Amino acid sequence: MSQYERREVAVRRLLEGVPPSVPPELCEEALRRGGRRLRRRRAVRGLLWLALFAAVVAFSVWASVAQPWVEPPAETTPPLTRW
Repeated sequence: MSQYERREVAVRRLLEGVPPSVPPELCEEALRRGGRRLRRRRAVRGLLWLALFAAVVAFSVWASVAQPWVEPPAETTPPLTRW
Protein backbone atom coordinates (compact mmCIF):
# COMPACT_ATOMS: atom_id res chain seq x y z
CA MET A 1 0.00 0.00 0.00
CA SER A 2 1.42 3.37 -0.99
CA GLN A 3 1.48 6.45 1.17
CA TYR A 4 -1.29 8.02 -0.91
CA GLU A 5 -3.55 5.02 -0.39
CA ARG A 6 -2.88 5.03 3.35
CA ARG A 7 -3.87 8.69 3.55
CA GLU A 8 -6.99 8.02 1.52
CA VAL A 9 -7.99 5.16 3.83
CA ALA A 10 -7.40 7.34 6.90
CA VAL A 11 -9.51 10.16 5.45
CA ARG A 12 -12.32 7.77 4.55
CA ARG A 13 -12.26 6.37 8.09
CA LEU A 14 -12.53 9.89 9.52
CA LEU A 15 -15.38 10.83 7.21
CA GLU A 16 -17.37 7.67 7.92
CA GLY A 17 -17.07 7.97 11.69
CA VAL A 18 -19.14 10.08 14.06
CA PRO A 19 -18.11 13.74 13.90
CA PRO A 20 -16.46 14.97 17.09
CA SER A 21 -18.54 17.20 19.33
CA VAL A 22 -17.76 20.90 19.23
CA PRO A 23 -17.60 22.80 22.51
CA PRO A 24 -20.48 25.29 22.77
CA GLU A 25 -18.23 28.24 23.59
CA LEU A 26 -16.07 27.69 20.49
CA CYS A 27 -18.27 29.80 18.20
CA GLU A 28 -18.41 32.71 20.64
CA GLU A 29 -14.65 32.61 21.14
CA ALA A 30 -14.04 32.55 17.39
CA LEU A 31 -16.37 35.53 16.89
CA ARG A 32 -14.66 37.48 19.67
CA ARG A 33 -11.18 36.81 18.31
CA GLY A 34 -12.24 37.51 14.75
CA GLY A 35 -13.81 40.81 15.75
CA ARG A 36 -10.70 41.84 17.62
CA ARG A 37 -8.50 40.93 14.66
CA LEU A 38 -10.78 42.87 12.32
CA ARG A 39 -10.65 45.98 14.54
CA ARG A 40 -6.85 45.78 14.75
CA ARG A 41 -6.54 45.36 11.00
CA ARG A 42 -8.86 48.33 10.44
CA ALA A 43 -6.87 50.48 12.90
CA VAL A 44 -3.54 49.56 11.28
CA ARG A 45 -4.93 50.30 7.84
CA GLY A 46 -6.17 53.69 9.05
CA LEU A 47 -2.76 54.50 10.55
CA LEU A 48 -1.03 53.53 7.31
CA TRP A 49 -3.36 55.79 5.30
CA LEU A 50 -2.68 58.61 7.77
CA ALA A 51 1.08 58.08 7.44
CA LEU A 52 0.79 58.07 3.64
CA PHE A 53 -1.22 61.30 3.72
CA ALA A 54 1.34 62.92 6.06
CA ALA A 55 4.18 61.84 3.75
CA VAL A 56 2.41 63.33 0.72
CA VAL A 57 1.81 66.61 2.57
CA ALA A 58 5.42 66.72 3.79
CA PHE A 59 6.74 66.06 0.29
CA SER A 60 4.46 68.74 -1.17
CA VAL A 61 5.62 71.31 1.37
CA TRP A 62 9.27 70.42 0.81
CA ALA A 63 8.88 70.57 -2.95
CA SER A 64 7.17 73.96 -2.83
CA VAL A 65 9.89 75.39 -0.56
CA ALA A 66 13.00 73.77 -2.07
CA GLN A 67 11.85 73.86 -5.71
CA PRO A 68 14.15 71.03 -6.82
CA TRP A 69 13.14 71.51 -10.46
CA VAL A 70 14.75 74.99 -10.58
CA GLU A 71 18.39 75.15 -11.57
CA PRO A 72 20.51 76.44 -8.66
CA PRO A 73 22.35 79.73 -9.13
CA ALA A 74 25.97 79.53 -10.19
CA GLU A 75 28.36 79.63 -7.27
CA THR A 76 31.29 80.96 -9.29
CA THR A 77 31.40 83.65 -11.90
CA PRO A 78 32.03 82.62 -15.46
CA PRO A 79 35.51 83.30 -16.82
CA LEU A 80 36.01 86.60 -18.63
CA THR A 81 37.38 85.97 -22.13
CA ARG A 82 36.97 89.37 -23.85
CA TRP A 83 39.93 91.26 -22.43
